Amino acid sequence: MARVRPFAAYRYSRPGQDISDVTAPPYDVISTDERAALLARDVHNVVALELPDGTLDAEVPGNRYETGAATWNTWREQGVVVPDSAPCVYVLEQLMPRGTETVRRRAFILEVGLEPFSAGVVLPHERTLPKALGDRYQLIHATAANFSQVLGLFDDATGESDSLFDAAATGEPIATATDSDGVASRLWACKDPALASTLAAVMADKQIFIADGHHRYTTALAYRDERREDAARAGHTPSDPAYDFVMMALVNMEDPDLSVMPTHRVADAETPLDSAAFYRALEPYFVVEEIPGGHPSGALPDEGGPCYLVKVRGDERPRRISIRPDIDLDEVIGLDRSVAWKHLDVAVLQELILDPVLGIHPDRPETLDRLSFVKNPHDALEAVGEHDVAFILRPTRMDQLRAVANAGETMPQKSTYFYPKLLSGLVFRSAE
Repeated sequence: MARVRPFAAYRYSRPGQDISDVTAPPYDVISTDERAALLARDVHNVVALELPDGTLDAEVPGNRYETGAATWNTWREQGVVVPDSAPCVYVLEQLMPRGTETVRRRAFILEVGLEPFSAGVVLPHERTLPKALGDRYQLIHATAANFSQVLGLFDDATGESDSLFDAAATGEPIATATDSDGVASRLWACKDPALASTLAAVMADKQIFIADGHHRYTTALAYRDERREDAARAGHTPSDPAYDFVMMALVNMEDPDLSVMPTHRVADAETPLDSAAFYRALEPYFVVEEIPGGHPSGALPDEGGPCYLVKVRGDERPRRISIRPDIDLDEVIGLDRSVAWKHLDVAVLQELILDPVLGIHPDRPETLDRLSFVKNPHDALEAVGEHDVAFILRPTRMDQLRAVANAGETMPQKSTYFYPKLLSGLVFRSAE
């Protein structure tokens, strides 16, 4: 089902293996100040490509997309980045601290054939935001390149890909980088055509679930369609052109070291929020409890129906709210969605709290200005006072992601946070 193949990546040309100074977190988590700091560290940092200088208006001369394309061309002309001599299967290993241990996550970086979601080969799991789609489309349209990978998951419960990881990641890595969280990334390039063929055969019967990078995949798909239309008008149809593929990092979703974290919500009401009135509005569907001992640590059970920690402006401590045991979520969420979707913590929060109580829903984009997403639960709780209410969530489980994606549905945006993030700048790919 999935088409994968090796490719000759562009990589930074510089002495030594360590390229920490020119790599960066994903574009969507970098603030203006962080961007400036990265460029001050090295003018060739990847953010010069991912977040170029210039206006967001693609119709205005000197916009960021023109700047990004000019920078990409200049870097290639000047040898800042150079292509590998032959197509490679790239293996990325990320080593991260977890308590007193160090765990690793491994990924194959490959070209993956672009397929519409309706084909059931590459499946999304989250809803995308139109504004971000437009920005990423303009960038790929101007540069014809992938500057960072889409993170994809494949199902390999038997572990047949493990030996291929081991075989491809031999010898010294070709590049290393360490991010601000202390996560170390190591990269290998394997030019063995036999290994690439074996890997393609292993992946041929698998689906790929997009874990992170929905915007990049969706815009690459739109770019492919545009290029196909241009080729058809010109009267020629190239075989397997580069624009028919996108760069992805593929991780075995059965890997025990794969970490899925929750993304918490901080929200504001349309009108001044009264704590007592807020909790009364939840009572038809939720049980509201004080947290035993008053400390939020461990207050959310791993199992059971949807539940959250909630802190409202004026409260000293958060409370736990849990769906009432007599509530039939299939009935009270009156949408044409699967059972799996209706039982997601993020979906219940959206449909039974954010929308009816706070007037926030993604179908009304103007309301999303009153909603923000926070990775750290402490930061979310600390934001109350400046904002009205914080919701601390549990992680979405891998079986839930699979069930919703296989039902042809997408979760609410920011339903998952796969840690660690992929660094941008390890490898680049031309789609010309």
